[in-house]
Amino acid sequence: MALPSPNLDDRRFQQLVDEAKRYVQQRAPEWTDHNVSDPGVTLIETFAYLVDQLLYRLNRVPDKNYTAFLDLLGIRLFPPAAAGAEVDFWLSAPQSDPVTLPPGTEVTTAGGEGDEAVVFTTVDELRILPSELIRLVTAPRTGEQTDRTRTLAEAGDVPCFQSVPEPGDALLFGLPTAVPRCVVAVQLDSRTEGIGVDPRQPPLVWEAWAGGGWQVCETGEDTTGGLNRPGEVIVYVPAGHTASVIGGTRAGWLRCRVTEPEPGQPFYSESPTVREAVVFTVGGTMSVEHAETETDVPLGTSEGVSGQTFRLGRPPVLLDGEPPVVEVSSEEGWQRWEVVEHFGRSGPADRHVRVDATTGEFAFPPVLREPDGTLRQCGAVPPKGARIRVARYRTGGGPAGNVARGAISVLRSSVPYVARVVNREAARGGVAGETIDNAKLRAPDALRMQERAVTAEDHEIIARQAAPSVRRVRCLHAAEGAGAVRVLVVPDAVADEGDDRLRFEQLIPSDQVLEAITASLDERRLIGTRLVVEPPAYQGVTVVARLTAAPGDTDRVRAAALAALFRHLNPLHGGPDGTGWPFGRPVQYGDVFGVLQRATGNALVEEILLFAADPITGRRGAPSDRIDVAAGALVFSYQHQVVVTAVEQPEARG
Repeated sequence: MALPSPNLDDRRFQQLVDEAKRYVQQRAPEWTDHNVSDPGVTLIETFAYLVDQLLYRLNRVPDKNYTAFLDLLGIRLFPPAAAGAEVDFWLSAPQSDPVTLPPGTEVTTAGGEGDEAVVFTTVDELRILPSELIRLVTAPRTGEQTDRTRTLAEAGDVPCFQSVPEPGDALLFGLPTAVPRCVVAVQLDSRTEGIGVDPRQPPLVWEAWAGGGWQVCETGEDTTGGLNRPGEVIVYVPAGHTASVIGGTRAGWLRCRVTEPEPGQPFYSESPTVREAVVFTVGGTMSVEHAETETDVPLGTSEGVSGQTFRLGRPPVLLDGEPPVVEVSSEEGWQRWEVVEHFGRSGPADRHVRVDATTGEFAFPPVLREPDGTLRQCGAVPPKGARIRVARYRTGGGPAGNVARGAISVLRSSVPYVARVVNREAARGGVAGETIDNAKLRAPDALRMQERAVTAEDHEIIARQAAPSVRRVRCLHAAEGAGAVRVLVVPDAVADEGDDRLRFEQLIPSDQVLEAITASLDERRLIGTRLVVEPPAYQGVTVVARLTAAPGDTDRVRAAALAALFRHLNPLHGGPDGTGWPFGRPVQYGDVFGVLQRATGNALVEEILLFAADPITGRRGAPSDRIDVAAGALVFSYQHQVVVTAVEQPEARG
């Protein structure tokens, strides 16, 4: 429990006025007119107002001292974090030469009335490389690969798989070179239709060779219906795509592989065939962030003394990526100085500098007086007259960058042959800079932990500090036994339609977030502790409800019921208190009934069925009144169904 802060003077304006009037009665009894119209009372009230303001500022002295204490402890405000997303750059037409987008290419949201467009920049260079089909190879699961390029050139029908396809059969497409981060269109002219599979969900997966093995590719629109009819497949080639030798030909290889069918999913009864195949590049994909990179920003000139500080004109400095680059001029040119967290381990010759990311202040090493009177230089000092600059740093960030899927749609920089841009997933990771109040709250934790992860709470606090963009963190003992710790991470997410209907893939944290948390905890864990940092398990829940409402009110009731279900059974904003569904809390009939009844008003809830569902495969279990959730799991709303029947309401009788 924190010690109570004393109120240095609790008197207020009216008390000061009353005390002054009583003092006047003692010293000047002949003054009897104490009404507000008297000039003397006006002066009393004026001085009382001024004293009241002084007392207010005096009572803020403990806050100032507390802030100074935090500064002595080395606690700094966390800077904002920049949101990031993957953006597709679509060509106006296939090009014969590479199209290059330099780093820093700007894309924005469309904006609207009164809304400012949110600007994103590419983090690296994107080369959209041309491609074509140079080899077509069939590779049955049990058999040798066969080059079908000549048969295809002679307009013959090429069977994609074995006559009776099996999981593992593949059709390989060879490109002249690897096309990492490119969007490739595969146009096919197929002969056979309706050969057993569901054209909306064929048991196929597209993959690209990534050096050490095949890597699954995301796919866009597939109009071939599982290679059953003429059409086109859009394939998003991953960044690791590399050329390799297959069948004696070196090429950048893609393949379409048959997979095991999901339960209830139909499978191929015979192999589809291809009589014509064309491959060409239609775009590329690059990561963007809600930040701008500033280069060669001058800080000032060194005076040759210890403890110098310089401040940027455009803070904050984002630290969720590469650190800023600080350089000092010398006779040999510009020398780079390393940005460090503190000067505790810096020697007299170390070229170190410290940055306050929130204010944009760069501090060079000071000189400390030791107990024996000697001076210790905590790092090198830039020579007098040397120019100091920040060669590169990133600024921007904040929650404004967390835009929905498809919101990034404007190419702000002029790039030839690029027709449009779009983000397939919502941008996430944007966090506002820390406030003083929040720093005060975490100060006791910093004193208690001393940069060590011992308790479950320690692990959760350190994980949040390592990745401020995550929404929830939970630390549990792993099932592996003593000394094993599981840290469950739930990222923040923005629903595509602005409501609470999240997609399952939005609740999986990125590899960068998991790596940042793992690295931070690994430095602070106890020796012998084994760490597992991963997303939690999600228990899908489907609610099937039947309600009755007055005629003309059915649409409103259905919309309100669905909104309430998606809001309540939500891992980020749901649960009894609206802060996210509690880990391990079961879903019960009574809770859902109350949620629907409150949301729909006068409608009557006739029936509720709860189904456990797998959010990946979509398989549902038997109806139940209670769905248990494991200790390290959260619920996920999966395709709720609400039916509202119109029924005349009985008239009230007097």
